[in-house]
Amino acid sequence: MAPSSRTSKGKGSGSKKATAAGSIPKPYRKIPDSLSSFVEILDPEHVYVAHVDSKLPAFKRKIFLVPVALNLAVFSLFVLRLRYIAPYYKQLALAAAGNHVTGISLDTAALSWTALSWIIFRRGFTLFLDLVLLIFVWPWPVEFCLGRTHGNPCLWRWQVGFRDKEVYVRRSREWDRQLAGRDVLTDQAPRSQLATYVRNATSPVLLNDKTGYLTMNGDWDLDWAAMVYAHKLVDAKALALDEFRLVVLLHHKEHGWLVLDTGSGVSGGSKEDERRRQVFAFREALVGLGKEDLFFRWIETVQFEATQPGGMTEEKQVAVAQKIRDLFQDEGINFDELWRESVGSDSLAGM
Repeated sequence: MAPSSRTSKGKGSGSKKATAAGSIPKPYRKIPDSLSSFVEILDPEHVYVAHVDSKLPAFKRKIFLVPVALNLAVFSLFVLRLRYIAPYYKQLALAAAGNHVTGISLDTAALSWTALSWIIFRRGFTLFLDLVLLIFVWPWPVEFCLGRTHGNPCLWRWQVGFRDKEVYVRRSREWDRQLAGRDVLTDQAPRSQLATYVRNATSPVLLNDKTGYLTMNGDWDLDWAAMVYAHKLVDAKALALDEFRLVVLLHHKEHGWLVLDTGSGVSGGSKEDERRRQVFAFREALVGLGKEDLFFRWIETVQFEATQPGGMTEEKQVAVAQKIRDLFQDEGINFDELWRESVGSDSLAGM
């Protein structure tokens, strides 16, 4: 336990029932005014998940070097392939224009059907292979460095750099089309479907084990432009970093942008996931300080006191809280400040 310290760019789908009621059912709520400037750049056709990654900058740098190396390798191979194959295609073009090119122009009368078929197959396969590379592989390094629709990783890292705390914004992929024209506030089917995707995306295990760059998958893509914009707002003091601690955003036709409160039990969940996320985040902070052993001593202290006769009464909670503060103070760490900085709240969720 933690010691206690006492307008959008487009349209979405709506529901007459929700409008008539004039209220928004839990776990949805209107976005806070502070996020109004951020959602202006978001596409209302998508669902967004934002969170803050507190992994060490050195670790994030190592992770980012992998796609950098991969895209450099792809680019280098393309350059080599181009240098090798360009003269061949130049000769083919000259031959197609009616010029005689040694080794390219064919005397079909002197060739057997077998030999002619083999030459046609070989040239056709070469053309097919290069088309596949051009259409499906070449876009990787292009999008990585020059993508403009939703920004690109290179521009994101150039403008944001590697920070102790970074904002990551994920955008829903094609599955969100299944929600079009349906009201997630009142219709149970799309509501459950949305909840399933969100629950998987906000799993404490996922957010703790993976740096934000690795949270991309078949259901969610990173929105590089939104991430750059989020950091611009934070750097300009227009928005607090904690606003992105863990927030799910979606657009509703009648109510505008809404927050799906994961702590309120999306799809039947409970505050247990949020507590687990907080504990993981706190452990990560202690690991960064080289004090992981202190984390386990904290857990052991709480578990020991909780199993004592009489249980964890309010009076005992106060005593245990002070004991934990003293334990951390002996190591030169202010528990309350570290918890607030790493977790973003004053106490464990639901306690």
